[in-house]
Amino acid sequence: MGIKRALVSVSDKTGIVEFCRELSQLGVEIISTGGTKNLLSKEGVPVIGISDVTGFPEILDGRVKTLHPAVHSGLLAVRDSAEHQAQMKELGLDYIDLVVVNLYPFQETIAKPDVTYEDAIENIDIGGPTMLRSAAKNHAFVSVVVDSADYGTVLEEVRSGGDTSLETRKRLAAKVFRHTSAYDALISDYLSNVTGDPLPERYTVTYEKIQDLRYGENPHQKAAFYRKPLAAADTLTTAEQLHGKELSYNNINDANAALQIVKEFEEPAVVAVKHMNPCGVGVGESIYEAYRKAYDADPVSIFGGIVAANRIIDEATAMLLKEIFLEIILAPGFTPEALELLTKKKNIRLLKLGSLASTGSRSSQLVVTSIEGGMVVQESDVHSLTESDLQVVTDRKPTEAELKQLLFGWKVVKHVKSNAIVLAQDDMTVGVGAGQMNRVGSAKIAIEQAGDKAKGSVLASDAFFPMGDTLEIAAKAGITAVIQPGGSVKDEESIKVANEYGIAMVFTGVRHFKH
Repeated sequence: MGIKRALVSVSDKTGIVEFCRELSQLGVEIISTGGTKNLLSKEGVPVIGISDVTGFPEILDGRVKTLHPAVHSGLLAVRDSAEHQAQMKELGLDYIDLVVVNLYPFQETIAKPDVTYEDAIENIDIGGPTMLRSAAKNHAFVSVVVDSADYGTVLEEVRSGGDTSLETRKRLAAKVFRHTSAYDALISDYLSNVTGDPLPERYTVTYEKIQDLRYGENPHQKAAFYRKPLAAADTLTTAEQLHGKELSYNNINDANAALQIVKEFEEPAVVAVKHMNPCGVGVGESIYEAYRKAYDADPVSIFGGIVAANRIIDEATAMLLKEIFLEIILAPGFTPEALELLTKKKNIRLLKLGSLASTGSRSSQLVVTSIEGGMVVQESDVHSLTESDLQVVTDRKPTEAELKQLLFGWKVVKHVKSNAIVLAQDDMTVGVGAGQMNRVGSAKIAIEQAGDKAKGSVLASDAFFPMGDTLEIAAKAGITAVIQPGGSVKDEESIKVANEYGIAMVFTGVRHFKH
């Protein structure tokens, strides 16, 4: 059959002139619309206007131009059907063998901070997806290109054989349906948010591949890294890798966990993470001081970990960081001196993030978790707490110093796998108990890790105490104050134990389970 007629209509005109010029030189007739036609004509590429094919003008500000039987019969006709051939001949219609279309820039439009609803709606393409879907459905006979990266492949095959192979047409058709489904998903997501229905009866999401990963959680598992369209500048998906090996699946998950914790803090903060849990968190007057505290919190577990900072890494901090093996350092930036020091370590990954928004200024996003056969979707936990939100339930009120540490511990425990216990003192974690089957077990782990530092520390629990046993353990370790959600039927038992030992305890009324 071969490619004899092509319909070209693109918003992104990258490479289109060169592509069409060579198609024309290969004897392909070019049909085009609007701005694409004007560009091709200006560049001297022979082109036929869409109105010359349809016999109908482009109308309604270009909203209707390709939605016509002369176009879609040429795309959808089954070439080896005698009945279709007869109808095409009877009606004087010609086949279209190649469609080259990309769509109105809806994503780019809604990314603008001052975009209006009317502008967004106007940038929903109708004719483009319709042509793409028609051509892709009929890929047994029609080639369809939605990505300029495929221009070279199409030209090579047309040069050598006059047509594309069926294998290529199948691949291009699959790409088209991925493209149009992603386009529609973005529109439905935008409209769902506008209408206040973020959890609709059908939930469709789309992501763009950043890279293939060497493997997944384990070497026998395949994996890839994807980014949501319009991802914020303070997310891992938009980070710039300045140095080091490619990120692994586990690196990405751990780095994301570290990033979410460090966003909790306005003051200079450093978070060290191992296996999705913080092993050390510190805040200070400078990022150097914050790192010293994060390191001192658990100098054993930080080895081979991920470190996230919410300030630029300076030379003094880099001197400390380079002394141990770390998988990743994330930060809003690195001074030239720090970068020179750290890049001497061949394998360490250095990631530069956009400006970090603390939890208090972030809006909740939807979090998607896969399960076998489906998924669950929830709002992200960006709840923040102030001193005025706390309810003192014991005879002794916490001191100002204890209140500061309680709020610090509460920010950290929110990100520890449940059941979670965090001990804090001097603006740093001194003990972390994570992911145990009971809260007492987590408390014992945190206290054992803290050692002598448990004495005088405060304790944060992500959920309420079902009985007073955790308070008994805390009292014996010398813990002076506790922050917990409250809400247990046995709250009075815990309050009684706290009062017996002179422990100050506050309720938040908010739980932070993290599974």
